[in-house]
Amino acid sequence: MKTIANDMKNHVLTGISYMIPLVIAGAVIMAISRVGGSLYGITDIWDASHAESGNSLIRLLHSIDGFGGTALGLMFPVISAFIAYSVVDKLGIAPGLVGGMLVKDINAGFLGAIAAGLIAGYVCLFIRNHVKLPKSMASVVPVFLIPVLGTLSTVLAINYVVGVPFAALNVGLENWLNGLSGGNQIIMAAIVGGMVGFDLGGPVNKAAVTTAMALLTSGVYAPNTAAQVAIIIPPIGLGLATLFAKKKYNNELQEAGKSAIIMGLVGISEGAIPFAVESPLKVIPTTVIGSAIGSAMAVGLGAVNQAPISGFYGWFTVEKWPIYVLSIAVGALFVAISSALLRNKDAGIDTTIIDLDEEFDEEAWEEEWQS
Repeated sequence: MKTIANDMKNHVLTGISYMIPLVIAGAVIMAISRVGGSLYGITDIWDASHAESGNSLIRLLHSIDGFGGTALGLMFPVISAFIAYSVVDKLGIAPGLVGGMLVKDINAGFLGAIAAGLIAGYVCLFIRNHVKLPKSMASVVPVFLIPVLGTLSTVLAINYVVGVPFAALNVGLENWLNGLSGGNQIIMAAIVGGMVGFDLGGPVNKAAVTTAMALLTSGVYAPNTAAQVAIIIPPIGLGLATLFAKKKYNNELQEAGKSAIIMGLVGISEGAIPFAVESPLKVIPTTVIGSAIGSAMAVGLGAVNQAPISGFYGWFTVEKWPIYVLSIAVGALFVAISSALLRNKDAGIDTTIIDLDEEFDEEAWEEEWQS
């Protein structure tokens, strides 16, 4: 049972990895058009009326926004198709695509797309493994039976079994998130931020980030704002800790700290992993709390990030970007200061300072370290 659950988790993560570039491309293209529209005082560049504008640049920006929307519209078919692909290779792509399109049409949301991909993949896998035809007809299975039966089974299951509850759940979630205000919205942001800061690119992190990005298609921006702030706080904070408390970190972690700051600035939370692996009980609580603080502050003070971009190159497209950047700084400083204070001078690692004026006896040092 545990193996099946692990396999399903890996299939879902595969689908997510194929979906993320598409979501980023679509959202960034839309952000470009909306920033361009704002230069003309237009806050609804997506509105159809701008297609008839007398200004050719405004018409172009309107078209660009539509192109980005087209890319985002492929999100559910793509994640569904590649989850199925992970399960049964290319045999699952066609049923997965159709299942994902149906999910999009009935508004079954991100969870519905995951369900469609898994159903398509395992149905196709079952047909491939259990339908045996004579050798002369063996080629019929992959080119006819699997696409037809796999697709039909998937859409029937989605439309009549799992689609309705997932659609209701998705609509309920959207309404709940849109209805949040004040303290409730801040709590939601803190939870999302804490999840992102927990395993630094692992399953909990990806669950929070991908769900937040999926909600962008419904015009729900607060979870994405919280997630994008939280992505970069741990690596920047832990990188700063190696500068604030240099003597508490060996040379290897000091170098990792420099890399972590750079990775954080471009939106890669995995830069914090070396520190979390080396001292998880001290590092992970600080990254969770620091990320939660930064996310709650950004959302609570009204920053809005409409694109799935956490790197510095997207900060200035955020509504109320000074607050957004300040929230990142506050969260990162909390991580840096608390990590430095909690860390012992040696932290289980030999941090003996070597007098560089003396000749270094490597063999003697290794014997002492091993003892």
